[in-house]
Amino acid sequence: MTAAAAYQYVDLPDASVVATRALLTARENITDTVAARAMMCIHGGAGFGQTLAVNTCLHTLDPGEDVRRITFRARPTARAVRYEMFTALGLAGAPPRHPSEFDRLLKTALAERPRTLLVDEAQWLNGEAFEYFRYLWDDPTTQLAIVFVGGEGAHSVLRREPMLSSRIFIWQHFTRLTPDEVLETIPLFHPLWADADPEDIAFADRHAAHGNFRNWARLTVHVRLALPRTGRPRVDREVLRWAFSRLGTTV
Repeated sequence: MTAAAAYQYVDLPDASVVATRALLTARENITDTVAARAMMCIHGGAGFGQTLAVNTCLHTLDPGEDVRRITFRARPTARAVRYEMFTALGLAGAPPRHPSEFDRLLKTALAERPRTLLVDEAQWLNGEAFEYFRYLWDDPTTQLAIVFVGGEGAHSVLRREPMLSSRIFIWQHFTRLTPDEVLETIPLFHPLWADADPEDIAFADRHAAHGNFRNWARLTVHVRLALPRTGRPRVDREVLRWAFSRLGTTV
């Protein structure tokens, strides 16, 4: 278990990254993908922790590994991918105006040394964008490993692109925490839950968190506020119901 970096969607002091089975598997898969200069896809439902896990695992790679991150919030064209790559690689000067010149510049930069590219929110990519990443990776001079991370849509779009999906080295699917995993993981996730009754943790998961790490983070923020406002010394059902009321959850 390591201290959590700034990868959460909410500000949650004292939270820790817990070495779940999914995170340990991701660490092994990413290490193997980077060593092979290959491509992999990590996908799952929103809030299941895949982005947090990947960022954590990439942070533990050899310090000499050149990791670059790209995040898309809308469906990009190949032209948009070129510009994002230009920015992510920190290339000097103005971006080339012509696609062929742009491609030569990117491939030259990617041939200089081994690099790992994290492509987050990959569910926004369409076939054209995925094909462009394949085009760069396929070039025999580039030394590129690519980790695609995204929601369920990332897997669906990739599977529709046989030229790319046939080159994916490893697929990893993140799912909800099981009830047993919740009881193992959440007391380690934040000190608020360390001395909580396991039945209260299970109650919170059934009614609000549903095995979703992002939901647990939001719930924990509200529980931190609830304790002084309700005058309770530790998590109990009264505290949880106060927090539930802010999340639109009723019991």
